[in-house]
Amino acid sequence: MRRTIGVIALLSTAIATSAWGQNAQPNSAPAQAEHSDQIVAMRMQTAAANKTYNMKVAAAKKVFDQRKAEAAKERDAAIAVARNGATAQ
Repeated sequence: MRRTIGVIALLSTAIATSAWGQNAQPNSAPAQAEHSDQIVAMRMQTAAANKTYNMKVAAAKKVFDQRKAEAAKERDAAIAVARNGATAQ
């Protein structure tokens, strides 16, 4: 009986320490610049390029939306002037 309790205690300790060791890895950098596997490194570089591209596209869309809104205001003002001028005659 003591032997089984000892074995169970030993196994539970071994399992707990191995699980604890897996969680204790230092979080060095979220996006590592280099990786030992070439395919992983290529995919990381591709993901970084896509992220940069998406940020630039989002910035361009923001500028486009702002300029489009300005042009719409000018158009609406010109239409309002045209309608007011046509009704005054």
